[in-house]
Parts: sequence; structure tokens; C-alpha cells
Amino acid sequence: MSALRSPLPRLSTTTWVDVATLLTLATIAMVGLGSAFDSIDYLLAGLGGLVVGTLAALAAQRFRLGTLPTIAVAIGAYFVLGSVFALPRDALFGFLPTPDTLASLTIGAVFGWADILTLRAPVSLPDYVTAVPYLAGWLVAVVSITLATRWLPNRTRTPWRSGLLLIGPTLLYTAGVLLGTDEAYFAAVRGVTFACIALIWLGWRRRDSAQVAIAGGRQMLRRKVVGTAAVVVSAAVVGTLVGNLVVPPEEDRFVLRENIDPPFEQLVYPSPLAGFREYTKDYVDTTLMTVTGLQTGERIRLATMDTYDGVSWGVAGAAESSDSSGQFRLVGRTIPEPPLVTSNTESSLDVTIAGYDDVWIPSTGYAEAITLSQAQGAADEDVRYNEATGTAVLTSGLASGDSYSIGALQQDLPAAEALADVPVAAIAPSAVSRIPDPVIAKAAEIANTASTPYAKLQALEQWMITTGYLSHGTASDQAPSRAGHGADRMFDMVTLPTMVGDEEQYASLFALMARSLNYPVRVVMGFAPEAVGGGQVSVTGDDVTAWIEVAFDGVGWLPFFPTPDETDVPQDQVPKPKTEPQPQVRQPPRTDSEPDDLVTAVEIDDSDDEEKTPFVLPTWVYIAGIVLAIPIVLLLIPLLVIGALKKRRLRRRRNAGAGDLAAAGAWDEALDQYSELGFDVPQRTTRRHVAAGLQDQVLDRGVTETTGLTVLAAHTDDAVFGGRDVSPEETERVWTEALASVAIARAAVGRSRRFASRFRVSAARAWAARVARSAASAKSKEKP
Repeated sequence: MSALRSPLPRLSTTTWVDVATLLTLATIAMVGLGSAFDSIDYLLAGLGGLVVGTLAALAAQRFRLGTLPTIAVAIGAYFVLGSVFALPRDALFGFLPTPDTLASLTIGAVFGWADILTLRAPVSLPDYVTAVPYLAGWLVAVVSITLATRWLPNRTRTPWRSGLLLIGPTLLYTAGVLLGTDEAYFAAVRGVTFACIALIWLGWRRRDSAQVAIAGGRQMLRRKVVGTAAVVVSAAVVGTLVGNLVVPPEEDRFVLRENIDPPFEQLVYPSPLAGFREYTKDYVDTTLMTVTGLQTGERIRLATMDTYDGVSWGVAGAAESSDSSGQFRLVGRTIPEPPLVTSNTESSLDVTIAGYDDVWIPSTGYAEAITLSQAQGAADEDVRYNEATGTAVLTSGLASGDSYSIGALQQDLPAAEALADVPVAAIAPSAVSRIPDPVIAKAAEIANTASTPYAKLQALEQWMITTGYLSHGTASDQAPSRAGHGADRMFDMVTLPTMVGDEEQYASLFALMARSLNYPVRVVMGFAPEAVGGGQVSVTGDDVTAWIEVAFDGVGWLPFFPTPDETDVPQDQVPKPKTEPQPQVRQPPRTDSEPDDLVTAVEIDDSDDEEKTPFVLPTWVYIAGIVLAIPIVLLLIPLLVIGALKKRRLRRRRNAGAGDLAAAGAWDEALDQYSELGFDVPQRTTRRHVAAGLQDQVLDRGVTETTGLTVLAAHTDDAVFGGRDVSPEETERVWTEALASVAIARAAVGRSRRFASRFRVSAARAWAARVARSAASAKSKEKP
């Protein structure tokens, strides 16, 4: 093994101040993630990442390691020490890495960024999400401290070179905003503090020796102290007063989680209610699960459905309103409180799966915590939950042997007298269509016998219980009962002489009647086993049931049970099954067959019956893919953010409101895009001179056609200084000319500049140019 290079000289005091400043700024930025997490564990992981990255960078500097060895040391430190800071509960003895912690650090680096955006904030699970702040702190520290200790000391310190070191903490600060929530996390305090420290550091570290030699130590110190005080006071006053004026309200804040769709789409699964008869026929005596903790009278909730398309009740898609059953998300260990629910009762349920096999998690009430202890490898991150309906889903599916525990709240059920004058809740339920006209007419007829919403619903419930008959359509039932709850089945329920069905049909009919009265209603499917005092009970297919829930203002979702108990249908009222005549088919004449024709050919399968082993990629392929994906993702994130900001800039200018403002915005947008393409935009001159200067630069690239900038400048001046109202048509013409001019300029440059322009920001280029000019001017003044 080759010996390490000789160590570098010890770091100067100035460099140590740089390191301390960068770590302080990174810590302030890391605190911004507090709105997305539910405990301080994220901050400990983030600070640990800063420590690990700093130690790796200092070690590489001390022993003069090259680029590749430095990267190797940093990655090794990331995995070796990551278990201590990010995943101490899964580490051996709290600090030694294990295969699980190493896998979590890798998975968190790749997938944690997506999961943190789809989790219901505050985030608390899965555990590998904690690797996100750890990775962010580690990466910022490695890059920033390496630049501060090995790049900046060997060069003349200028504002732009010092400013490069602030890119890492600034990106981390921006990430805290984008990954957070609508509610800012101490935005004013962190913003003012971050700006003050950055500005003071830049000011105090600017050409110290030269300034001291010219102005003298005391005079320079006095100037710096006065300047520092001015910066602090100005930042505090301006940041507090102006910041409160320009900061957007919470509903207008841009955060990524508000623009990310949930990764779970329940529409790919069939409606649970459509499979109701499967339980009553195929699993009537099959033990589906064993449950402990279910109290007398409590029911097991399987799924909640609130949208109807004329064929079946289903779970609304994710594009529906937030009040619907379609908003399933990762929730973490802390489940959000359910809306509308009023409860003073808590319960606990332990479930062990036997014959049940589906994605819907049987539960009770509204879950406060879900703890999986399954045997077949499902993970906490596979759980999705909808707090509005109390429905949980395991995307990997439940199977025999799985078990879990649920702590839940039970909806309080007030007395009927207390609901006499309570209105239904004002929420926007999902769409319901194709309700048969006889169902609507019957609902109106029955509802007219009562005056309050609760009384009307009670009247519908009593009408079904007293006039209907229960039948599951099995051979032992006295009366036939068709399966399904489509519009034709609901039509028959109210038009045939006898109303016959089971919980599936009565729940659907009641829900359609209530929805025709504009009441927020939903259908719940589940199980109603005979539980006594929380003891263990076996749930079979015979326990399947369905009921209705209606939302009342200030009370919550109250259940209704419209299924009758009567099964003995009067003989003279038993509906006869419909017969469908078969068409007559003329039979072909008989022909005599030869004996050989009576022998059917049999195909013999000589193929090997042994199962073929499926092709599986080796583990090193996955590891190599992850290692390659991490830097790609880290590079793409800032590029995508810049592209989104530029699109937002164009949209804001085009929709400026007044015509003259929109026209001026078209000119500004054209100049910005020219600057981002690499053209030198003249400053502090008229639009016509700017257009002429840019036209010359485009012609120098061999383009023969005019860019149209001169015409655009004239039209913009006319719109801005004309003293008249600018019509939308004129504004649209100016924007068309501006974008056409940019297209000509874009065609004049090479592919590399066109690609780079997508990720440049003209404001940053203008700032860099000003800094460069200022530095050149300062150097010229220093020369004798």
C-alpha cells in the first residue's frame, strides 16, 4: 500500500472562522426542516451529517488526498457513522452499523426525498426518511469545508470566491422551504440571522491584509465594527418590517408537497362492495381473521365508499375533493386527527389474518396508531391512510399469518333527541350519478313525512326495515335475491311488489336516497361479529355487513342500519324469477361417423414440468445503480428547481394585469433569455440601443435575418409611454414578437449554450458581472 502524502500545514485562524461560519449557516438552514418532522430526531441526524462531512473533509485536507480518495473517505464515513446519527434505534448497541441500517441509509438517499413529500407532515416514518437530513448535512459539509480549507486559502479572497462557499448552505436553506409545509418555521428569525451572518462574514473576510496595510489596524477595525452594526440593524429592521409585508399568506406559499400527487391510486383496486356476495357464498364458514379487543356492539371497518357511477359504489380517486375517500397518503407514526369526528372513547384492536386476502386493512373507528408485526415482510411505508374515513390500506396486501395492532377513536353517538335540530355538515362529497327516478321519487315521498334531516333519515331507515326482507340469494333463502347494486337493481328494489336484498342492496339504496336529498352520505363495508367484552373472536364471511354514515354539523359521521331482519317472505308475495326464453335452433341431420372419427386426438406435452428458475439480477447491479443514481439525482434537483422558477417568472410577467405592465414584461423576458443564452445585454441605456447591440451580436454569429428586437423595442415603448390603455390583443402581439426574437437568437447559438441556458438565471449572471466589475475597479484603485 502506498504511503499517504505528507500532511499539509495546520489551518489558519481565518480558515477556522470560515469553517465555523459555514457550519453555523448550515445549522440555521437545517432547522427549516422542522415543519416536516414530528420530533427533534431529524435535527440530530442533520447535525450528525454536518459533523461527519466536516471530519471527512478535514481528514482529506490534512493528508492531502486527491479527488477520488476524498470522495471514497467521505462515502465511507457516511455509511460507517450514519447508523449513530440517523438510525440509532436500528444500530447494533446503538452505534454499530448493521445490514438494515446500511440499506436504510442507501434507500433514504435515493427514495427518501420522494417519500418526505408524500408523507402527511409531520413526518415520522419510515425510519429511512431520517437519512434525508443526514445526507443533506453530510453533502453540504463535505463540499463547503473542502472548498474552505483547500481551495479558498490558495487564492486571493474576493467577494465572488467567498460567495461560492455560501452556495451549499443556501441550497440547504431552500430545501428546507421547499420540503416543508405551508406554515413557515421561524421564517423571519432564521432569514434575518442567516443573512446577517453571511453578510458580516463576507465583509470581514474581504482582502484583510491589503486594507489593513492601507488604512491602518485601528481605523480598519473601527470601520468593520460600524459596518457590522449597520448590517445587523438594517437586516433586523428591513427583514422584520418589509418581510411581513411581502411574505405570502400560508395558502399561497409554494412548497413541493402541495404539487405532488399521492403515490397510491386506489382506483386500480375493485370496489370492495362489489365482492360482497363472495363472502356470503364462498367464505361463509371460513375464518378470515381473529380479533382481540373488539367491544360489544362495535363493528370492523373495511372500506368506505362515497362515489357511485350507476354500476357500483367505489372509493373516490385521488383527484376528488379533500373531503372524499380518495385521499390516501403515508402518515407516519403520528396519524392526523380525523375531521368532523367527536370522540371521548379510545379502543385497541389486535388482528391476526387467516383467510382474508386483500389490500384493505380491517380496523375499527378512526385509527390513532397502526403497528405492523406481520410475518411476510410488509413494511410501515406500505401503509396508506385516509383520516376522513378511517380507512387504511396496505399496498403490498395482507395475507395469512400477518398481524397488526390499531389504537383508535370511536365516534360518539348522541341520543336522537339531541339531533332533532342539528343540520347535516356542509362538505363537498364525491360525485354520484345515474340514480333511478323511482328511487328519487320514493325518497322525496318518505322524506316529506318528517321535517328535520335526522328525522328524514330515520324515516328512510324505518321504511326499509319494516317493508323489506333479508335474503343473501343462497339456496337456503326462501326468496331469490340478485347480487349487485347497480342502477337496474336499485330500480327493482323500489318497483317490484316485494323489496328483497341483503346489506349490500339496502345500504346502496339508502345512500342513493339520502344523496338525492343532498345529504353527505357514504357506504361502509365491514364485519359485525358477535364480540363480548373485548375477548378474542373469529371473524367469518357470514359476519360481513354494510351500513351508512351521514355527516352532521358539529357531531360527526353517524351510522344508520337500514337492513331488515325479517327473512320470511309471504308466499303470495315471493317474486318469481324472470325466465328468459331461448331461441330455437334447427338441429343438423345425423351423419354416420367412421370409428376412427370417434377418437379424439390427444396432444402429449413432452416439455419439462420442472419450474424454471427466474432470472434475477445480482445484488451488485442494484448497488452500482444506486451509487450512480445518487449524484445524478443531486445534480438534477437544482436544475429542475431553476427551470420551474423560470417558468414561474414568465407566467408572472405575462399575467401582470395591466397591458403596459404585461408589454414591459415581454421586453424584460426577452432580455433575460438573451442573457441566459450568453449574450451581453447593454445596461443603463434605451430599449432601441439595447436592441441594436443585441442585433449586432446575433449577426456576428452568421445569422442573416433580423431578430425583430428593434420592432419589439418600438412597440414596447409605445405601450409603456403612450399614455393610453393597451388592449389584450396588442399585449399578445408584443409577447409573440418577444418569443419569436428569442427563438431566432436561440437558433444562432450552439447546442451546448442552448442547453445551458435552460438552467441559467439572468439575475445571477448580472450579479456576477457587477461583482467582477467591482473587483476589477477595486484592484485598479489599489495599484500605485
